[in-house]
Amino acid sequence: MTTETAKLASERPQDLSSLLSGEIKVQPVHVSHHQENEGVSDDSVAPIISTSTGTAVSGATHSFRQIRVPSNRFSPLKTAWSSIYTPIVEKLHLQIRMNLKSRMIELRIDPKIADVDESSIETPDGKKLSPLRALQKADDFIQAFLMGFQVKDAVSLIRLDDIYVDSFKLTDVKMLSGANLSRAIGRVSGVKGGTLYTIENATKTRIVLANDQVHILGSVNNIAVAKKAICDLVLGSPPGKVYNTLRLVASRMKESF
Repeated sequence: MTTETAKLASERPQDLSSLLSGEIKVQPVHVSHHQENEGVSDDSVAPIISTSTGTAVSGATHSFRQIRVPSNRFSPLKTAWSSIYTPIVEKLHLQIRMNLKSRMIELRIDPKIADVDESSIETPDGKKLSPLRALQKADDFIQAFLMGFQVKDAVSLIRLDDIYVDSFKLTDVKMLSGANLSRAIGRVSGVKGGTLYTIENATKTRIVLANDQVHILGSVNNIAVAKKAICDLVLGSPPGKVYNTLRLVASRMKESF
């Protein structure tokens, strides 16, 4: 592995938004890309309700969303709850609460808003959003967190318009099972996640590898480059060849900024 490739593997910008804007801040690599299952009983958690008006959510309309929380993401959700509802309430002006009985996150548009299609919500950067568009952004943000992305990376779905999430399975690339599938996961991850971090930094994306499921957060073009690198590793391409390709991609992206 060359010095430049080793640098890409050891550096991880603080959040995806600053990475895309070229303002890169380095922090040590210590983040696991998936959470272990943690059982949490309903009795141990007090009801959490955060709304912009304090009213209860009732009924189901086109301005109402319910998002089921997987059992392995319930504990991380509790820990990061304040970081999740703050941008939704303050920036998107939506109402949100956690329904502990059904284990669902509930979102809705403020009922005081008459026209949900009118661009009446102003974001901190001066852009105008319709309540329905804001609701979709909040939905995407929460879904990304539940997939395993950190809040500081998932919030880019709220802040930026050209950020998306693409998901696929390693078995969709090549039919693998048992030890062969485990080896493929190891090739994609690399030693202590080094290969995965190299792909992230070279393509300006964020990647979550959970068993054989891969989630990629970034722009359309960057997702395509990251996905090709992962597929090449699964199909058996030598890591050195993939590193060289990523180094060229990284230099081109640096020149574009």
